[in-house]
Amino acid sequence: MVRGGRQQQPRSRLPSRLTGTVEKPPRKRKTRTEFPLKEIMSSGGAEDDIPQGERKTVTDFCYLLDKSKQLFNGLRDLPQYGQKQWQSYFGRTFDVYTKLWKFQQQHRQVLDNRYGLKRWQIGEIASKIGQLYYHYYLRTSETSYLNEAFSFYSAIRQRSYYSQVSKEDRPELVVKKLRYYARFIVVCLLLNKMDVVKDLVKELSDEIEDYTHRFNTEDQVEWNLVLQEVAAFIEADPVMVLNDDNTIVITSNRLAEAGAPLLEQGMIVGQLTLADALIIGNCNNQVKFSELTVDMFRMLQALEREPMNLASQMTKPGMQESADKPARRENPHKYLLYKPTFSQLYTFLAASFKELPANSVLLIYLSATGVFPTGRSDSEGPYDFGGVLTNSNRDIINGDAIHKRNQTHKEMHCLHPGDLYPFTRKPLFIIVDSSNSVAYKNFTNLFGQPLVCLLSPTTYPKALQGMFCADIPSSNLNCFLYS
Repeated sequence: MVRGGRQQQPRSRLPSRLTGTVEKPPRKRKTRTEFPLKEIMSSGGAEDDIPQGERKTVTDFCYLLDKSKQLFNGLRDLPQYGQKQWQSYFGRTFDVYTKLWKFQQQHRQVLDNRYGLKRWQIGEIASKIGQLYYHYYLRTSETSYLNEAFSFYSAIRQRSYYSQVSKEDRPELVVKKLRYYARFIVVCLLLNKMDVVKDLVKELSDEIEDYTHRFNTEDQVEWNLVLQEVAAFIEADPVMVLNDDNTIVITSNRLAEAGAPLLEQGMIVGQLTLADALIIGNCNNQVKFSELTVDMFRMLQALEREPMNLASQMTKPGMQESADKPARRENPHKYLLYKPTFSQLYTFLAASFKELPANSVLLIYLSATGVFPTGRSDSEGPYDFGGVLTNSNRDIINGDAIHKRNQTHKEMHCLHPGDLYPFTRKPLFIIVDSSNSVAYKNFTNLFGQPLVCLLSPTTYPKALQGMFCADIPSSNLNCFLYS
């Protein structure tokens, strides 16, 4: 899993209050939705009896719907790194969905009568908008977009847009509903809305049971695995904090404005700023959900501020700036890499290094299985102590990789300390959360730039061995994030 992007808000937001004129379809070229249009409208009566205005409404809606699907499907072709290539395309996609959402609200009665618009189709549009906001959060690291995604996903559930799907004998529609639940759960996990997560998991479990009972499909095992993953993810954190009335307190690793630590006397602010972060998860047998391991989940929140509403973000008292420079709370930009190959990791690392602003720091968090050297070496260089594992096509048995290489050669699917040396030309903060973190113990600062290398312990203290044993779904270092 690779995620990326940086800054720049979408050109328009997508709640129901949004405005926008409907783009007219081209006259000289037929779109893919024009051909079945007569068949769609004839179901509501003779074609000649349909007023021209209503016919145009259906035509415009079909055009917007077709255009929105085309743009949305094109999102997967965008580069997953870099900040300039994707922004204009995202903006166009937001604009079209803005028009589509407002258009279906203004012309709901005509679309119901002449087009046969169903509630699950409205839910599908809202779900796509929620996905846009979620992916914009991944691209920008701005947590406020999570609230926007939650608003649309929550509206789908409250208004029961998918309630009639179970009555139709179409398994692909049920799969759309199941995927909606999975995406909603991810957003709620990131917002620490655990009560909602538990309700959604129960509803998802019932939906999967009904789905597998009605349709004998090949993906039954996969959906049951999704349930197991999210259940294990919820139970991964053994610590619960209770109020005086025994209600659970939802704790967050994010930075709240009121909880920012005070600066020590003599400290100077503004010399270096954390601007970019690579959060890498490649541990064997670690709990995950939607390609997000527990370690990645905790660390990404530790690098974020608590989300704010986008509407209030610009008008918060005490944060007013000049009109040409609106107030914004920038989080460090992040790439989330789940089990990347060496080439993928190096590509994203090079992109972050290239785009790192002046007086800024690049953070690299490595939560990965340790790769140890085989045999003794006469030298003690940056490639002689092993490192951490990157993804490959090698077979895995009981969490251990099968090595099929010449023992005199270095491990090819390994990020050695020496692989990071070129990037020490700029300020670097490295966190190694691995059983072989000691490989980075003698990390050399070749270029005199600020460098911090924080290493996890390789063994647990005796006092913690009962709580954090070898099969706990978390690495050693981020145990401090439990408290």
